[in-house]
Amino acid sequence: MPKSYQLVVIGAGPGGLCAATTAAQLGMDVVVLDEQSSPGGQIYRAITRTPADRSALLGADYQRGASLVEAFKTSGAQYWPQTTVWSLNAQHQIGILRQGQASIIQAERVIVASGAMERPVPFPGWTLPGVMNVGAAQILLKTSGVVPASGMVIAGTGPLPLLVAWQYLRAGVSVKAILECSPTNNLWRAAPRLPQALRAGDYIARGLKYTVDLLKGGVPIYYGVSRLQAQGNDQVEAVNFGWERFGIARQKTLSTNHLLVHFGVIPRTNLTRSAGCHHVWDRGQQCWCPQVDEWGNTNVPGLAVVGDNAGIGGARSAEHSGRLAALEAARSVHLISRQQRDSQGQDDQNWMRKDLRVRPFLETLYRLPDSLLVPSDDDTIVCRCEEISAGAIRRAVHEGHSDPNQVKFFLRCGMGPCQGRQCASVVAHMVAAENKRPVSDYPPFRVRPPIRPLSIAQLADLGGAEE
Repeated sequence: MPKSYQLVVIGAGPGGLCAATTAAQLGMDVVVLDEQSSPGGQIYRAITRTPADRSALLGADYQRGASLVEAFKTSGAQYWPQTTVWSLNAQHQIGILRQGQASIIQAERVIVASGAMERPVPFPGWTLPGVMNVGAAQILLKTSGVVPASGMVIAGTGPLPLLVAWQYLRAGVSVKAILECSPTNNLWRAAPRLPQALRAGDYIARGLKYTVDLLKGGVPIYYGVSRLQAQGNDQVEAVNFGWERFGIARQKTLSTNHLLVHFGVIPRTNLTRSAGCHHVWDRGQQCWCPQVDEWGNTNVPGLAVVGDNAGIGGARSAEHSGRLAALEAARSVHLISRQQRDSQGQDDQNWMRKDLRVRPFLETLYRLPDSLLVPSDDDTIVCRCEEISAGAIRRAVHEGHSDPNQVKFFLRCGMGPCQGRQCASVVAHMVAAENKRPVSDYPPFRVRPPIRPLSIAQLADLGGAEE
């Protein structure tokens, strides 16, 4: 029989930490599974090991993670670092890989808090060495203080490119340019949502501060960028792009050996889809999200989803949702009453509603155009694992494979080591565009375990581990 635990939390970012801390303080037997070697998730990566000077450079938002980790450490919750979850089903059986040993554990309740991932957007040259995600570059800065010493160009959309460029500027690293790829007319569409966004806190003020500091630091920012290309032979050597100024179309090339890209984030849904959770298309966030209620409950009894895993809301919102899901978990095992849950959760519900007021403005301002979501160049690689090009996917659709899963079966895109995490959304957008239908008509690739790479030897040893 698999070993059983009262509550298993998957992920140790702000949502997972707050869920585990709250549940443990209420008397639950809690285990936290974390792929990383220390708690904090992506946003507070290495927060307990980062030197003080680097922590100060990363800013107050990063330093906030220290208090969350400290509260977690004293809560009594068990912490299993460097533990990969490779399966999850509706019966709360969780396949894990820990210290090289695969095993299955059982949970009375599960809270999934595995966060979000940067949205993959293929463009010509995106597979060249030297092109990497902004989030990955920020992880190098947080964990090791590693930066692109010769400088870089940052391209994409959203607040993160501004934040990372600001952090690099403070570190004395040359930011050659920021290429903002969202359409310029997004600003006018977002403007009516600005008053509500201003009531969410200081998000807008911080964004303006980063922008002003970057401009004062001599960093050029190009708005309305299109036709992005990374150029080079063995590695990126230049970035070519189109942009508009005063209604006049222009073309520009910048020399660089490092191009950092970021096109927003989307929830990690492999685990929740594997468990059979119902997902809905979020038009504002342009992605599929697990359907949850105000306590994080999904349609699968005993399985909750919190934080960005349930829809992009940011770190503060993740904290609130984690605590609310923990209160619900404690109620379900009769540690607290429904009235106590409602009373103790009231502040978090109010704070979360306030925090989320900024989302409609951000989602409209940074909404991606179809020209980015659907690669126009047939030679652009879409599935990096199986090296499937955009042209091959279009031909498959024209030959009658009119569903993302049919394209997957025919071409093997989504069957490589990443199990479709890098190409699933792009294939769905391409199939929808070729069929001239909304992408919400096309569910993502079906998911089967293992959702993370597992060797045959580890799988074969599974029975021994359970004994």
